[in-house]
Amino acid sequence: MLLKFPAWKVVLVIGAVFLGIFFCIPNFFSEAGRAQYLSWFPTSALKQGLDLKGGASILLEVDPDELRNNQLRQLNTRVRDTLRAQPLIPVPAGGRKFNPEQGLARELIVRTTNPADTEAAIQRIKKLGNPPIGAVGQQNTLNVVQRADGAIVVTFTDAAFNKMKADTLTQSMEAVNRRVNASGLVEPNVAPQGDSRIIVEVPDVDAEQMKQLVNTLTEAGVLTFNLVDVQATQDAERDPTLWPIGEQRSNRVALPDDSQNGKPVVIETDPIITGADLAGASQSFDQSNQPSITFQLHASGAQAFGKATSQNVGRPFAIVLDNRIVSAPNIRSPITGGSGTIEGGFTVERAEQMAIVLRAGALPAKLKVASSSLIDASLGADSVRAGVMATLVGIIAITVFMIATYGLLGVFAVIAVYFNLAMMIGFLSAFGATMTLPGIAGILLTMGMAVDANVLINERIRDEKKAGRSVVSSVDVGFDQAMATIIDANVTHLIAGIIMFSLGSGPIRGFALTLAVGILTSMFTSVLVARFIFALWLKYARPKYIPI
Repeated sequence: MLLKFPAWKVVLVIGAVFLGIFFCIPNFFSEAGRAQYLSWFPTSALKQGLDLKGGASILLEVDPDELRNNQLRQLNTRVRDTLRAQPLIPVPAGGRKFNPEQGLARELIVRTTNPADTEAAIQRIKKLGNPPIGAVGQQNTLNVVQRADGAIVVTFTDAAFNKMKADTLTQSMEAVNRRVNASGLVEPNVAPQGDSRIIVEVPDVDAEQMKQLVNTLTEAGVLTFNLVDVQATQDAERDPTLWPIGEQRSNRVALPDDSQNGKPVVIETDPIITGADLAGASQSFDQSNQPSITFQLHASGAQAFGKATSQNVGRPFAIVLDNRIVSAPNIRSPITGGSGTIEGGFTVERAEQMAIVLRAGALPAKLKVASSSLIDASLGADSVRAGVMATLVGIIAITVFMIATYGLLGVFAVIAVYFNLAMMIGFLSAFGATMTLPGIAGILLTMGMAVDANVLINERIRDEKKAGRSVVSSVDVGFDQAMATIIDANVTHLIAGIIMFSLGSGPIRGFALTLAVGILTSMFTSVLVARFIFALWLKYARPKYIPI
């Protein structure tokens, strides 16, 4: 059986080993050497992680006050709509407002024009916080009480706000991940830390790049297109005290226009479209060759935008990003093409950053930087040297042990282990994996497992030789008897590796990835490559005895 090695297995073994060694080649060249000699190569060398090459580590925190403020703004709109429903409950001018505390709202204050309508207004507002009919385990999300002066005070319950924070963390992680990946940075690690923080680790980032990255990650990215109230804007320009920036009255609010040196512009709070209607955004140049942002809309957004611009020709509309007006152009004709350009005196870098933010989507609440640090590349160089030295020492120790213990069969095992190492690094390079210190540990562990498989095979061969079998029979039976144990051991390790990769993050995933790839390559080299080497030895050397 052993001497009759099928042709397809020969092709498989030689092809897989060749590919592994081929993909491994870039790792023997420096970055400059790869650029000079291997620019045509289909794969690159293994990328180095944060702990090996240095980079940025940024800890972001969801701002609970900002989150509460945003949610109250949304609640304000819902309260307005429910009070306007028939029968109408009139609210005086300024009858719905935030109670600011350090610039952010913590509660919503509602007053009715007629005090007799207060109880009916309370009941309507309470219904906004009731869970949907049939919902299981959900509770009322709003506290609605009447103050002594007759005003209605609306706040979120603690349970509802805690759920908002948990949901916000998940949504923020997704947005952060899209923003980091969209910026072209390699292999970021984005993971939760506690119930309100996100750790972002990006290798190979300098101080200037980290500053730009922080700006990209912490920008809320809330984009809206709103119609401008021309008369109110003229009043605010004539006398800013008539309508201070940031003050909201009914469904109007005054915001600063960055394209006009921060002059107040009064806009309608109900947007024509929002960032959710964007299908894409990219940095471009306008007709005067100034940096701008080109955007495309989804079908529904294009329809809404086309309808609004058709009905308001000659009227300006404001492009608002994070409560600041980027520009407020006039609608010269209906805009029905589903695309447009945002101009605002940007630099190329600012336009590219804004395009990334818009593509990735808005954050539910702004993120604050709890801490940020740069890991020096010199630490990475020391780690690389230590890891390489540990790998070399391990390889030498394995080689000496196997040859000293099993002689020629140990040489065969060492060759299989070397092939396993080359295939593992080659295929990790082909997959674009990032190597970290835990990854190096995974490689060393996998090499030990590959040697363990060869130890099982050689010991079984030795037992069969002692039992009086022939050379060919001893090798054949030794392989067959060891296979079940080898496969069982490797499959259990592979399952553990897959679980660690699925549930873990950061260094755990790096260790799990190299472990899983190494297990697959070690099983291949143990089951097929080592057997092929033995088959060649038996076929061409025709030994009279087994030197073990």
